[in-house]
Amino acid sequence: MTVLPASSSLGRAWTRSVAPRTRVAAALAAFAVIGGTVAVAVGTSSPATAGPGTVVVSENFSAGSLPAGWRAVDGTWKVENGRLHGTSAGSGENNKITFGRHLNDFRLEATMRFETVSAATRWASLGIDVPADGATPWWIATMRSGTTAANGLEFAQRTTANAWVVTNTASAPYAAGTGRDVRVAVEVHGNQARWIFDGREVMRTSSLQRSANGVQALFVNGSTVSYDDVVVTELPANGYIRPEGSPLTVIAHRGASAVAPENTLVAQEIARRGGADWIENDVQPSRDGIPFILHDGTVDRTTDGTGNIRDLTAAQIKTLDAGSWFGPHYVGERVPTLAEQLADLRTRGGNLLLEIKGKHTRDEVATIIQVIRDEQMMGRVFVQSFEVDALRYTFELAPELPLGLLRSSLDADPVAIARELHLTAYNPDGNALLAKPEVVAPLHAAGVAVMAWTMDSAGLWQRLERIGTDGVITNRASELVGWNSALMQRASAEPTVEITSPANGARLDRAQSPVIAVAATDAETVTVTLDGRTSASGRRLDLATLIAGKHTIRAEATGPDGTATATSTFTVTVTQAGLGYLILTSGADPGAITMMATRLAHAQYAELATYADRQAGKLVPAEVASVIAADARTLALK
Repeated sequence: MTVLPASSSLGRAWTRSVAPRTRVAAALAAFAVIGGTVAVAVGTSSPATAGPGTVVVSENFSAGSLPAGWRAVDGTWKVENGRLHGTSAGSGENNKITFGRHLNDFRLEATMRFETVSAATRWASLGIDVPADGATPWWIATMRSGTTAANGLEFAQRTTANAWVVTNTASAPYAAGTGRDVRVAVEVHGNQARWIFDGREVMRTSSLQRSANGVQALFVNGSTVSYDDVVVTELPANGYIRPEGSPLTVIAHRGASAVAPENTLVAQEIARRGGADWIENDVQPSRDGIPFILHDGTVDRTTDGTGNIRDLTAAQIKTLDAGSWFGPHYVGERVPTLAEQLADLRTRGGNLLLEIKGKHTRDEVATIIQVIRDEQMMGRVFVQSFEVDALRYTFELAPELPLGLLRSSLDADPVAIARELHLTAYNPDGNALLAKPEVVAPLHAAGVAVMAWTMDSAGLWQRLERIGTDGVITNRASELVGWNSALMQRASAEPTVEITSPANGARLDRAQSPVIAVAATDAETVTVTLDGRTSASGRRLDLATLIAGKHTIRAEATGPDGTATATSTFTVTVTQAGLGYLILTSGADPGAITMMATRLAHAQYAELATYADRQAGKLVPAEVASVIAADARTLALK
């Protein structure tokens, strides 16, 4: 499922860009959407002490102790070797450390590594909204060590009753396992968030229930996990611009109007189950001023009644059958009030793109806004209209609500009118947009999203995606959800590469002879270097010719959809046993081998070094003689 993103992310320090973008298939290669739901968040005011782009937390634990302001609520938390280590002995221990401060729109990212786990089902988490004292309820973005499981990644809440509510699950493109660094991030906008695994967006949610003062946190459960490079960045409140590689936001036109009677609660439910990010519906008042969900000016087409909606009372409208016209299965469906629709979204999930239909007075707009406030849905409603006055009234009465201007044809200067009306999105007819796609870039540069209506074919979706459209209003919402998923899966063919031997951080002595092993997927070519010189996967390392100290293997995999790299640094150590192996396999004169082995056995390292130097190129091959001499001098200093 997708949403009006404030969304998607790229790599370690991804930040949302509103610069002009050209969308091409190659740009999608860095992403894979593997499941879950999404939506965007409408932000409330941010703390006055920060603003978009402000780095609120940046910690690499180089000081060697817990940073000031970090609160180890439970469990064992300590800084070792420049990383924060958290330990939880059992599955019942949800140990946490809190930090940061309350933010409505932010990105939390960290490098995580499972050091040990009691089982592949155990997990670690980024805390999204957690009381500073760790009390429930709290929300987390969770990663299991077995991340390729169907629930390898989750959005979940721990309730005040200490029960779990898992709202979304997904699988990662590969297993985190143990001993492997994974860069993860969660991007939050109000009640909505995106889960980003090693630079790939894998899941979204619109189900967060935010507190007034929750902060950020790290969690461990049944494992020991180390964290590094923890960064919290405040983001712009407008999260509707679709970042590179993120799928189109799916907006269900009048609910699931292709398969259910439009603008009814059953159409809303079907659209929600089908994965739509937003429900698009129309609002108009009854004669007695109650806002109802109806598209036409009359009830004639979509109910068994007749007459203008503005001439009928709420009681009269409530007697009408709004389902039988569509099919016998829907007999008895009613025209919902705006309050009923919002209550359904609030309790069952979802967000509303609400069109104020036709001319409305300021008082009528005020009534609509009051209903939204009463239903506690100000953070989950986006208002759009063809009527400029309706948008002006909305901004005057509720400037925190995002606004979209509907257009049948494009304005001469969309950016100018967007600024004049304080628009969050410019929402033109999709065909008009495709006729003039160059308007997308300047709108994005001005921080304005673009949502096209009403487009119902895969060919049109593809064209809209390529020009950078952010969201699509469609009668075929579930099909667009599937199209998005297929597109992201195709884009996930980005190559991967991993150096499996020698392992990163390995310490090897001269007696060992490891083989360089590289695993790659979706790659046409793989190149390997050792200390910058060409090498190859499958090559056996001759540690007799390497100087003592650190050496780096680098692998690069290149495929049709991009390039991936990996490095592994190992250390050649100097030991007496390793030096003995070096001497015995040196190819030196037998007498020289006996002489050097005797000095080694008696720990006469300085004499051994001098002898190797003197016999270099004579009784001892020159190349190996220099290594023997260097190792002997190292041992002499120990």
